[in-house]
Amino acid sequence: MDIEVEKIIRTKRRTIALQITDDATLIVKAPFNANNKTIMGVVHKHKRWIEEKKREIEARDPKFSPKEFVNGEGFLYLGRYHKLKIVDDQEVPLKFENEFYLSRNSLPQAKEVFIEWYKKMAYEKISERVRWYAQQRGFKYSKVNITNAQKRWGSSSSNGNLNFSWRLIMAPLPVIDYVVIHELVHLEEKNHSKSFWNKVKMLMPDYEKYEDWLKKKSYLLRL
Repeated sequence: MDIEVEKIIRTKRRTIALQITDDATLIVKAPFNANNKTIMGVVHKHKRWIEEKKREIEARDPKFSPKEFVNGEGFLYLGRYHKLKIVDDQEVPLKFENEFYLSRNSLPQAKEVFIEWYKKMAYEKISERVRWYAQQRGFKYSKVNITNAQKRWGSSSSNGNLNFSWRLIMAPLPVIDYVVIHELVHLEEKNHSKSFWNKVKMLMPDYEKYEDWLKKKSYLLRL
């Protein structure tokens, strides 16, 4: 399998170090002058070790197990788990009424059906939150896009587009709000400067709590 580097930290260190966190995230700590080719060379050299460490973590935590799409299985939506029920004679592939109802005919495409539903809900909810916070602070943006990003929860472009991973819709609403605020502030402050964080804090005084949630629990936001 290809090795995905989720985060690269540049430091004054002289060597490249690899770290696998408790949520199976691969972090590379590298010197400032190390280029991407050199970094990826070290990563691929230690590919077997990385895969083994990730498997160890995933094996001891049942939350890493792939979804089976069976009756009673829990699926996250806005920070809460809701049970799945497989039903017959349902016109739509997937319906949500405090529980998820999946048409038996859609079982072969269950994962794709869930992703499409999550994307739709993500667009509706995140667009709503972007509009609300933009009005509060007078932010000017172009449009909201929903992406398939696995680790990058949000991003903003020079033309004012805001991009968010559909996986965010599985997180609690305050976590979604934190990412929305983060990207809106980036429209004015391109770097993570003191001014950037001051503006984030003005809109969300306890933002660090939700930033920490993403660091520790983002591994839950998967199918």
